[in-house]
Amino acid sequence: MSRRPLEIAANSVASALAAQEGGADRVELCENLGDGGCTPSYGTIALARERLRIPLYVLIRPRAGDFLYDALERDVMLRDIESCVRLGCDGVVIGALADDGSVDEAVCRELIAAAGALGITFHRAFDVARDQAQALEAVISLGCERVLTSGARSTAPEGADTIAALVRQADRRIRVMAGAGISEHNLAGLVTRSGADEFHASAKVIRSSRMQLVGKAIAGLDAQWLQSDADRVRALRAALDAV
Repeated sequence: MSRRPLEIAANSVASALAAQEGGADRVELCENLGDGGCTPSYGTIALARERLRIPLYVLIRPRAGDFLYDALERDVMLRDIESCVRLGCDGVVIGALADDGSVDEAVCRELIAAAGALGITFHRAFDVARDQAQALEAVISLGCERVLTSGARSTAPEGADTIAALVRQADRRIRVMAGAGISEHNLAGLVTRSGADEFHASAKVIRSSRMQLVGKAIAGLDAQWLQSDADRVRALRAALDAV
């Protein structure tokens, strides 16, 4: 069997480089992972592009919350995509829903047109769509390469049976990438149950500051942060290759 692709959701340049070192096949660059991820800064994208040898996809999401975007937010996403094109990124990760919970095909087509020749992944807006079967057909009609999904559950292992149904429905018309709550410990079971084409994880660990903070604790100014770890990426890669 050919190698199953492993994508790492990297919330910084350091995380992206750890993903590459650990054997990831692709990076999805973002920030604010705690809220599901948002678009990273221009500087983050530019430096990641300079340093990475593996494909770089950038999350295009202007804020946390829902996926119903107004005209101003659409303009922000278009500008961000234009930056990704100029910087030579390999792809972007998009998604938008209408107020009835269906895929907003008009907005998505506008974003895809701005991306030009870049690859397109449809993100986990898919998981909160009103009907996943209908949403999958819409995403396929948009011409996306892949859809990221947890099977409309909090984690991909919980949604494995739904992911398997989506893989059958997709019938090779689009790649189904399982993501959310994936670790080296549950990956083998997820591969077997879901039959997904690709897998997506953050491989994150807690990093602690070396600063002497003199015991101060201020909300929002924490001495710890999350960062992808090369050893955890290696463990994921090994688990995926062992199935």
